[in-house]
Amino acid sequence: MDWLVLTASLPTSPSGLRVRIWRALKTTGCATLREGVYILPTTAGSADELRAIEQAIRDGGADAHLLELQARDEAQDAGFRALFDRGELYADFATALKEARKAIAGGTEAALRRLLRGLEQQLQSIQARDFFPGKAAARAAEGFERLRLEVERKLSPGEPKRERGSVERLAASAFQGRTWATRRRPWVDRLATAWLVRRFVDTRARFVWLDDPIQCPKAALGYDFDGARFTHVGDKVTFEVMTLAFGLEHDPALRRLGELVHYVDVGGIPVDEAAGLETMVRGLQTQHADDDALLAAAGVLFDTLYVGLGSPA
Repeated sequence: MDWLVLTASLPTSPSGLRVRIWRALKTTGCATLREGVYILPTTAGSADELRAIEQAIRDGGADAHLLELQARDEAQDAGFRALFDRGELYADFATALKEARKAIAGGTEAALRRLLRGLEQQLQSIQARDFFPGKAAARAAEGFERLRLEVERKLSPGEPKRERGSVERLAASAFQGRTWATRRRPWVDRLATAWLVRRFVDTRARFVWLDDPIQCPKAALGYDFDGARFTHVGDKVTFEVMTLAFGLEHDPALRRLGELVHYVDVGGIPVDEAAGLETMVRGLQTQHADDDALLAAAGVLFDTLYVGLGSPA
């Protein structure tokens, strides 16, 4: 293992440079060997930030040296690694998961989604600073996924499990004028998929909203429930599966929209527009008790998003 070691001599007065550098060092996840001496593995994603901090110290008129070295022996290397033990952070996260689970029964949809979002950000923050992930990291990720599924089961009864396998390539010409069926009171993935179908696959599509997926008409194309013709596959939500199935994945705006739908529906990599989309869809659900009216209103929203996401910055 190669290590970066930064030595810095910062003035106590004025304090501006010292405070700015201290905050920057904290974001890198580096460890402190002693006052003014900081260490980070060269494999850390924040290694370049440490290099930039050295230059910032020099630019501020103070003394700094960044060294790249190897440990003297295995014992010293193990000692360096021990400085980056994130066990306490993972223990705090486990406690947060335990407390969050108590809130599921009586929580509103808005509160529970905020709760999930906050926990996901907390976990991602720990993971970003965990340069040597082990069992604690795996347990934290598994614990969060279990909690997310519990929340989804409460908010969206019948949310599909992830199927294994690959996505079958299909021709849109074979899916014209069909009836498409999914669970009633559609959330983001089901609404976006319905929009995708009407816009790019089956312009004459008719939609049926099911109280119970078991009652799906035999002639209908079911989507976004267990056993449906189209549903989650691997780490892809139904919208992403449909995009891939019908060869639409090369459209940059659809790819970006897929990332957005994925994050709002099941979490994952944060997307800037997610909070706005979630708020808009929740507002549309409040405005429209009829699911056909909800889809019509959501169609305007997704049309706008599609154009906006495809426009040059």
